[in-house]
Amino acid sequence: MKIPTIHGYIDRRILINFTADPNAVEKIIPFPFRPKLYKGRAIVGMCLIRLKNIKPKGFPDFIGVNSENGAHRIAVEWGENGETKTGVYIPRRDTSLKLNTLVGGRIFPGKHYLAKFHVEEKDGNYHVDFKSSDGTEINIDASETVIFSDKSIFETLENASEFFENGDLGYSPNKDKFDGLRLKAYTWEVKPLDVSNVKSSFFENEELFPKGSVTFDNALLMTNIEHEWKSEAEIKETK
Repeated sequence: MKIPTIHGYIDRRILINFTADPNAVEKIIPFPFRPKLYKGRAIVGMCLIRLKNIKPKGFPDFIGVNSENGAHRIAVEWGENGETKTGVYIPRRDTSLKLNTLVGGRIFPGKHYLAKFHVEEKDGNYHVDFKSSDGTEINIDASETVIFSDKSIFETLENASEFFENGDLGYSPNKDKFDGLRLKAYTWEVKPLDVSNVKSSFFENEELFPKGSVTFDNALLMTNIEHEWKSEAEIKETK
């Protein structure tokens, strides 16, 4: 699936990151992907992103659309032409925009579930929750801070920033293949968030992630980022 280059603005992007048991992750990601490990742990999480003025590159901003979106992500690597590639596998995408549910998996990579979002932002404090059409729910409360968590597996903000910047290529399942989409941020700058509450019915599903196999690690914030989305070659699913 090839789409024109999409241009717009990331008004707000929150990355909620967890460490996970690699054995649990291996069971839920399809071949050719495998968990990308950091200090022996798989890295999984949620991206909660508000997009503005999204439209084909070169078109005026006023024709663009805005939306709240959520993506559950798993850091992965895979072999391609004798090289090891890295990115993220995105098992599900959720959106506030009905248009996305219509074109997702057809014109735009990845099926999108329609979800009802509730967002509050004030004085550096963020609340985001949504409930999707299939009952999937997330709920987070976080505040801006200048101190990166000393309990994080990444140890420093710079280490975390580099890891997630390198995960700019995402693959989403679509029938018998995986659609590729690369995020090109014109600038890359993340800030730490202090999280007081985080819930995800996806990561709390013990049929996917046995109890104790997933642990919250850190959260990052990006704001006001001009960007592009670009299609990448699809990967055929093999058994």
